Formats: sequence, structure tokens, C-alpha cells
Amino acid sequence: MTESSIEIIKRFQESWVEVGKRYDDLINNFGWDKLIPIRDYIKKLKFEGEDKYFRLGTSMDTLMLSRSVNHGLRTDQKYIKIESFDNSFDVKLKDGDKTYREYSISDLNDLRLKKLLKTLKDTLVD
Repeated sequence: MTESSIEIIKRFQESWVEVGKRYDDLINNFGWDKLIPIRDYIKKLKFEGEDKYFRLGTSMDTLMLSRSVNHGLRTDQKYIKIESFDNSFDVKLKDGDKTYREYSISDLNDLRLKKLLKTLKDTLVD
């Protein structure tokens, strides 16, 4: 593995730690229990090794998954946005203002979300 690949994976994994802390804080200190399924989903993906392939970020309580090496997204970078509601999740594959796929799902193990992750994983890291 090249030094640049090692650095990219390190940055990706650090983002998972930071986002995990953010969700723990929102859940434990502010009572945002609707985020528990997202926090658990992050843990599941990390256990499966996905922290080597995606950068995590947040926008308030919304989870963002991307292949961006750096923090923040350019308008041309694809990402998955997961927003939690009382009994469902709004999931979108986007870049900038363009939405490629959008689903309302009740379970984060939904096959459509898995397909979106595969689609995003197949994009280049940038």
C-alpha cells in the first residue's frame, strides 16, 4: 500500500471517530434518541471495515458519507445523505444540488441503501 493510500485511510478512519463522538454527544447530552439507529449503523459499517472506504461527516444531525479525502465537499463530489425522522430515514445519493437517488426507508439495513453504498464506493477517492 502506498503512503498516500495509508494517509487517505487514516483520514477516513479519523472522520468515523469524530462523527461517532458527535452522535454520542447528541444522544447522551441532548436526548436526540432518534439518532441511535444512525449511531448503531455507523458502528455496524465500521465493524464491516467500511471506515477504510468512506469519509463520514455531519450537517447538524444528518449523516454524510463520501469518498472525499478532505473535510468538506465540493459541489462535484458525490455523497450519501442520511437524515433521521421519527420512524423513517430519508436517504439520498447526491452531488451539489443534483439528486441521483432518493428513498424513504424504515430500516438502515434496506437493500437500496446497500446499493447506494456500493455505487459510492465505486467512485474515485478525491
